[in-house]
Amino acid sequence: MPRKKTASLLRDIQPDRQYNSVMVQKMINRVMLNGKKQVAERLVYGGMQKAADKLKVQNPLEVFDQAIKNAQPHMETRSRRVGGANYQIPFEVKGQRQTHLTLMWFVAAARSRKGMSMEDRLALELVDAYNNTGTAVKKKEDTHKMAEANRAFAHFARF
Repeated sequence: MPRKKTASLLRDIQPDRQYNSVMVQKMINRVMLNGKKQVAERLVYGGMQKAADKLKVQNPLEVFDQAIKNAQPHMETRSRRVGGANYQIPFEVKGQRQTHLTLMWFVAAARSRKGMSMEDRLALELVDAYNNTGTAVKKKEDTHKMAEANRAFAHFARF
């Protein structure tokens, strides 16, 4: 199996039913547990609507897109062994990996909140990410700080 996903290995994801957005469909797939897609759809759509109502925005898709955009990482570090020492080398995050990391952090942040329904957790995380606060955005900032701190090792990157 190749280390990088080639175009032939990428699956074509159909847009979701309500907003006709591929990104929302990816979020639904990430929230889904045990193949229960309708439950995941209800949770995501409900969370998006609650977040839009809380922010007094008409279109929930705008809130979702802005929240995802605010949580997307641009740099990350990867470990590389050079001459008996391990270095954290900063790399730019592109395309598929950027979306994957964003959605993964988003759902993990929502699941880590306790004491409320998943719909409310998603809504609160969307509101926080929309306002550039919250756990997913903090994770992005920590990743960027780590990449910035290890900028001196960027010359070890091989392309």
